[in-house]
Amino acid sequence: MGAPLKRRIGLGLLTAYGVGVMVGAGIYVLVGAIAGDAGVWAPVSFLLAGLIAAPTALSYCEFSTRLPEAAGEAAFVGTGLNSQAMAILVGLAIVAVGTVSAGAVLRGGVGYLIHAMEVPASAATLVLGVTLTAIAVFGVLESLAVAAVFTVIELTGLALVAWAGLMAAPSPSPDWTIGAPPHWMGIGFGAVLAFFAFIGFEDIVNMAEEVKHPERTLPRAILLSLAITSVIYALVCWAAVRAVPVSALSASGSPLALVWQTARGGSGEFLSAIAVFAALNGVLAQIVMASRVLFGLGKRSPTLAIFHRAHPRFGTPALATVLIGTAVIAAALFVPVATLAETTSAIILGVFVLVNLALILQKRKEPPARFMVPMAVPVVGLALSSIALLVAIGGMV
Repeated sequence: MGAPLKRRIGLGLLTAYGVGVMVGAGIYVLVGAIAGDAGVWAPVSFLLAGLIAAPTALSYCEFSTRLPEAAGEAAFVGTGLNSQAMAILVGLAIVAVGTVSAGAVLRGGVGYLIHAMEVPASAATLVLGVTLTAIAVFGVLESLAVAAVFTVIELTGLALVAWAGLMAAPSPSPDWTIGAPPHWMGIGFGAVLAFFAFIGFEDIVNMAEEVKHPERTLPRAILLSLAITSVIYALVCWAAVRAVPVSALSASGSPLALVWQTARGGSGEFLSAIAVFAALNGVLAQIVMASRVLFGLGKRSPTLAIFHRAHPRFGTPALATVLIGTAVIAAALFVPVATLAETTSAIILGVFVLVNLALILQKRKEPPARFMVPMAVPVVGLALSSIALLVAIGGMV
């Protein structure tokens, strides 16, 4: 058995990691679709989606103080449902989703890159994939520091879009000026769609064995990242529907670039450059997360025990990280990803259902934890996650 993982991460970096995972490339295209459902009330859909995600986030907060392990959801479900087989299944599902989705994001980032620079796509994929994997092996502090820099770049781009939309002159969008009354069914559909933009806070729990004072730090980081992301999404969406007619916004494949073009003029190509950093952030975050889950599963399964090893110098799960990084590169080069977003969301929502159910059972048999939520919280989280899962499955059929 190698050395244990090194506890080097504090609240600031962990929160930045959570925000960076959630505020990814999705926000750059999701605003238009939600505006198509909710109209100028799309910001309310984002706030409502944050509230929908909140009960499950709170369930993760309590579980993270009960079981601060790298396996995250696998440990939660395995303990709550008293099933090691279910724990391994959930853990492998999370690893698979993180790996393949990182491959898809890497491919997307390379697409933006070769649009700006004349480089072979395969070579760019290999170089970026190997570089990000090496950063993840070198150290968790270094990995999250790089991710934090990428997150700052992402947030800067979103802040510029929000500023442009809110300062749009001489007059805002006619839809905004008219001020149509809220259409609550459309706002609700928009909230279900916007919910997927909040997927990512759950990755925080997989860093548990590298966080200082995890019982105190993990819940704070989860709640802070969710709150920060909700405000950012609402502000950006508010700026978008203020500056651009809803019909144009919903029809655009690059709605935030359209906001910049409408409000400030110019092409808004700098947003494509920022999207590259958003993609790299997402890939690095998923490599770090999936390798920690594989590390945690190694403690629970003799078959996977080889991955429960930390590098004696770097204090990271080096073998697991190299395997995940290689698989990410392969996915980016060879795996078709047409329906990846829907499949990923459905699997994650299924995990949310199991985590909430596991906490309900755990609270009935275990003593109080450092961070406690009322029983109603996982019950509501179970109901909302189940509804969102049915909607996601319905959209795939």
